[in-house]
Amino acid sequence: MNKAALLSVTDKQSIVKLATELIKRNYTILATGNTAKTLLGAGLIVTEVSDFTGFPEIFSGRVKTLHPLISGGILMRQDNQDDLKEAAANNIIPIEVVCVNLYPFKKVTENKDVELDTAIENIDIGGPTLIRAAAKNHKFVSVLTNPNQYDEFIEELSKEKISYELRKKLAYEAFLYTSDYDTYITIFLEKKFELEKEGARLSYTLTHTLRYGENPHQKAEIYGDFFNYFEIEHGKELSYNNISDLVSAVELVEELGPESCAIIKHNNPAGAATADNLQSAYINALKCDPVSAFGGIVAFSSGINVELAGLLNELFLEVIIAPGFSEEAFSILKKKKNRRLVKQLKPVTGLQSNYRTIPGGLIRQDSDSVSLVEEQLKIVTNKKPSEKEIDDLRFAWKIAKHTKSNSIIFVKDKATLAVGAGQMSRLDSVRIAVMKAKENGLDLKNSSGASDAFFPFPDAMLEMIKAGASAIIQPGGSVRDAEVISAANEKNISMIFTGIRHFKH
Repeated sequence: MNKAALLSVTDKQSIVKLATELIKRNYTILATGNTAKTLLGAGLIVTEVSDFTGFPEIFSGRVKTLHPLISGGILMRQDNQDDLKEAAANNIIPIEVVCVNLYPFKKVTENKDVELDTAIENIDIGGPTLIRAAAKNHKFVSVLTNPNQYDEFIEELSKEKISYELRKKLAYEAFLYTSDYDTYITIFLEKKFELEKEGARLSYTLTHTLRYGENPHQKAEIYGDFFNYFEIEHGKELSYNNISDLVSAVELVEELGPESCAIIKHNNPAGAATADNLQSAYINALKCDPVSAFGGIVAFSSGINVELAGLLNELFLEVIIAPGFSEEAFSILKKKKNRRLVKQLKPVTGLQSNYRTIPGGLIRQDSDSVSLVEEQLKIVTNKKPSEKEIDDLRFAWKIAKHTKSNSIIFVKDKATLAVGAGQMSRLDSVRIAVMKAKENGLDLKNSSGASDAFFPFPDAMLEMIKAGASAIIQPGGSVRDAEVISAANEKNISMIFTGIRHFKH
């Protein structure tokens, strides 16, 4: 026995194929537990690790590979005379291939009701030790951690010598694998033990390379499980900007609730509505800004039928997102080759923190998942809003939350009439919204309006009233609140304070 390969895998995919190729090239196969059973069952000659070390697996398999004959065989430097002498003196043979993948901790803990003891038993100890040892000694050892590496390795194996370039690549992927594994465990225990975070731990695997980023000269990739939430049913691949707008559209629709539609352009609503059915919601949303809607992203709260598909086909839309498409609707919509049809597989709201890179690190915040409750609504004017106005004010407030600051929203009958977004001055946001309403022939008389933050002066509110707003919702909290309330009373409109601000940068 002059060279060995150690195989100990949870994922048995293609392991028989790999072991067969190794045996052809005179490797002795060392294997643990179920891996050994699988290989023996396939008729291969295998030495169990416990037989090789002369020490049994103990503690229900918790200890099986932590032995000097194993660690030494992996870590010995084959160009170091002292290491070779020690190896000979201790009957240690070189282990030149280590194929290990780890207990499925992530899969087990995806079940939110998993018992802590069950989770703990799925923390691999020996596996990471073997992988890291092999990766450290990659000058002499090839380390495999995923069945998708086997074919390339077998091709190299047929050349009788594994190239150093491949061993370097496999070592890098091994450290990436154990790093991801450890990070996931840390995040899980942080939550389970309710410990205060002591660092930002992000662990996302590269899953897709995009054509480019916001602009063609910028590279971009997707990391993590995005495609567990969305499935492209038709059309070319999503772009960086598509994905950013898509998420904004879906978050808004989920906030609005059943029978809702949101049309997004550059992360801002070009229109949104809730109605008795999706067709009406789409028609009402589109009225807000049909010019900006061209080439936009549209999301729906429920599945698309054939009638709605016919309406959608009248306008070029980059991406259409819904929880499903009827067969007839899909047939109609896929006629436009460049349009992406995306199926939403599960909700996205409030799933994670928000991160942004800054020089030297990150800034993090919780997702803006707060919602209004009745007790928070404070009517501050002499005139009280009607029940219908309160419904519209709530609706407008949700739109403002998903619109870039400074945002001003006009709505009527749970449909946007005008949106002013992303201006340095709140007064300018009002003026832009009013201008857009006039351009689109929409009457703002008796509309309800929302401002994402308080009015520092009455001027922007007075512009909204002049345009036709009869009820306004805003956070309050300005040193000039009394002045603003007084101006609202003079104009005989109703106003609600929420006590909550929704800046979005």
